[in-house]
Amino acid sequence: MTPQQIEWLGMAAACLTTGSFVPQAWLTFRTRDVSGISLGMYSAFTLGVALWLIYGLSVGSWPVTIANAITLTLASGILGMRLWFGRSPNHAPHQKG
Repeated sequence: MTPQQIEWLGMAAACLTTGSFVPQAWLTFRTRDVSGISLGMYSAFTLGVALWLIYGLSVGSWPVTIANAITLTLASGILGMRLWFGRSPNHAPHQKG
């Protein structure tokens, strides 16, 4: 593959992976339903996306950088909503009595 073909391959992959994430992010923002979102998994995912963004910037790959900047914005928003709306009065710490 030529360098230009590799760059197009990266852009296609970035569009597909980031684009596939948008409907779920939109649904979560719209409904504010975070009941099915694992805090541990989403924290690790968001950190991983941030590291991919740093990697993309470091190697000068625009497809990696742009896709992960968009995904990090969406993932951070969902993680923030999970932290904010995920609190439930029914999950208070157990008290000994």
